[in-house]
Amino acid sequence: MTDSALTHVYVLLDRSGSMSSIADDTVGGFAAFVREQQAVAGRCRLSLAQFDDTYERVYAAVDIQDVPALDLQPRGSTALHDAMVRLIGEAGTELAALPEDQRPGTVLVAVLTDGHENSSREATGDLVKALVQRQQSQWGWQFTYLGANQDAVLTAGGLGIRAEDALTYAAGNVDAAFSVQSAKTRRLREARMGGASMAEASAAAAYTPEERAAAGGDARGEGGGA
Repeated sequence: MTDSALTHVYVLLDRSGSMSSIADDTVGGFAAFVREQQAVAGRCRLSLAQFDDTYERVYAAVDIQDVPALDLQPRGSTALHDAMVRLIGEAGTELAALPEDQRPGTVLVAVLTDGHENSSREATGDLVKALVQRQQSQWGWQFTYLGANQDAVLTAGGLGIRAEDALTYAAGNVDAAFSVQSAKTRRLREARMGGASMAEASAAAAYTPEERAAAGGDARGEGGGA
């Protein structure tokens, strides 16, 4: 059995040049997300990867209480597909190497970007979609997609991420987007700690219409990109 009290959050963060205008807000929002997760019952590990037209694993499996401040230096273009394939592959390899009783009972991959794919050289959207759907169905991983300047639900759907797990946020409303994501993550963790199945926890954690409105996207989850 996996460890039901342990959650591993993998964050894939866009650092392409277009993030320059919201870099400070992103740093602050990320810090608030970490603080809020530190107060949730149970244990949590966090891994961070950043991407532009290159991919960088910043740190892996850091206890939520010890997560360092975010250093975000926007540059380059947006190779989202390549980055998602890299992160999913790395995470799968790392988790598979652990004894089963040390594996997290909940795995969440959170993707945050303000732009569309424009420079992947190796991976396609179809490959990403196949990998995401495999990890969801075979291993129960949870994926969330937060997108500004786009219809996040539409983009996420092309990557295999469910509409209820995709959030459009206004580029000027980054703090609210992180706050909404933190609330969703807390609900997921608490439901799993309470004995809910992954399907039950996922349903309980879905973004609410009020949260979608607070983030600046469409309250129905059907578009409204900034």
